[in-house]
Amino acid sequence: MLPVDAQLAEIRRGAEDILVEDDLRKKLAEGRPLRVKAGFDPTAPDLHLGHTVLINKLRQFQELGHEVIFLIGDFTGMIGDPTGRSATRPPLTPEDVKRNAETYASQVFRILDPARTRLEFNSRWMGGMSAADLIGLAARHTVARMLERDDFHKRYNAGKPIAIHEFLYPLVQGYDSVALQADVELGGTDQKFNLLVGRQLQQSFGQAPQVVLTMPLLEGLDGVNKMSKSLGNYIGITDAPEDMFGKVMSVSDDLMWRYYELLSFRPLAEIGALREAAAAGRNPRDIKMELGVELVGRFHGGDAAAAARDAFVKRFSGREIPADVPEITVHASEGRLGVAHVLREARLVTSTSEALRMIQQGAVRMDGQRVEDGRLEIPAGGSHVFQVGKRRLARITVLG
Repeated sequence: MLPVDAQLAEIRRGAEDILVEDDLRKKLAEGRPLRVKAGFDPTAPDLHLGHTVLINKLRQFQELGHEVIFLIGDFTGMIGDPTGRSATRPPLTPEDVKRNAETYASQVFRILDPARTRLEFNSRWMGGMSAADLIGLAARHTVARMLERDDFHKRYNAGKPIAIHEFLYPLVQGYDSVALQADVELGGTDQKFNLLVGRQLQQSFGQAPQVVLTMPLLEGLDGVNKMSKSLGNYIGITDAPEDMFGKVMSVSDDLMWRYYELLSFRPLAEIGALREAAAAGRNPRDIKMELGVELVGRFHGGDAAAAARDAFVKRFSGREIPADVPEITVHASEGRLGVAHVLREARLVTSTSEALRMIQQGAVRMDGQRVEDGRLEIPAGGSHVFQVGKRRLARITVLG
């Protein structure tokens, strides 16, 4: 294994918080492989690049010689994670969970080494827990502590209902760390409360508390909201190579650096050199292409990545788009503008209602990719080629 300081430098990359870093240093100094856990509830059938921020960090721990546990929350998925919710989340059926979990198990090994990954399902220990056992687990936490959680606190003060089973979610997630005797647990910044419950429960059960490492939430293609399939602002890891490449190319130049930091496997020194090149005048589009090739290659192989890049260049080099395509600038006073408003301001449509109708008909494309969600927001700072129908075409720059 690498020296402790060298490992810490790698682990800190992209991380938001490490609680407590001194504890992590001590664990690393023991010289043994640490048990590093990250849990994913199978709430949708496909993973997207937002999920891979955590999976990439697991891979990093794996390369440092530690034991990685990819935990599928087939039990917690039936409770429903209340994180960030203003109302009770509808629980998944056992059939939904089983179907989605099967796809997670196959997709994750596009990043992790299957020979060095421990795949677990939390139904293995929770499914056999008796009612008395669950009551005993609940006795180790208080309602007052639960109400310290921001989303519960807001709902309680607003008079919105909180179902009792929602209090069980952090407890069950925390107990996963007890069952697995985790040394480190990873999660998004929105999971911090749940991760700390795991640390507290481990102490309650006489175990050494896990280190909590939180990673930032990756913004979606709109540059504003968290990447989410329900918002249509996602890049799925099972997307076709050309679709994936086109979506990467559609992100703003500013957001590109965020994607480099959280998704690229390049050394930080190389990313720094790319930033310097951009500041010196290199076209950000070319730098974005390098990221697109890296990401498509990770999930589809180098040949598919090269073919996707070549197809994109051909489509937008002027051979398929007229050389005299109109160049239009629109302004976004709040730093972003809804796609329907972008099309209206650019006069590619006569109204936002026409834009929404054309989107529903599948007749709107952005950078060659069909726009499927009329709620998509376009961040300021980038240029995109929009096409409405067969003949209406423009390169639109959105300025703040």
